Amino acid sequence: MNKLLIKGNWNEAAGKLKQQYANLTDDDLLLKKGKEEELLGRLQNKLGKTKEELRKIISKL
Repeated sequence: MNKLLIKGNWNEAAGKLKQQYANLTDDDLLLKKGKEEELLGRLQNKLGKTKEELRKIISKL
């Protein structure tokens, strides 16, 4: 399984995602330790992208 790679601070990454995708809320971007798959599932439902696409988007932030 690929781990979610986050460069730097998650709060900064979440802010950038909210700028790119205006329909995301703070609740959608809530990241709890060990719950990366849950986060990806919420984003997948909201944005209609695969988990692999989301991992690539987040790793580029």
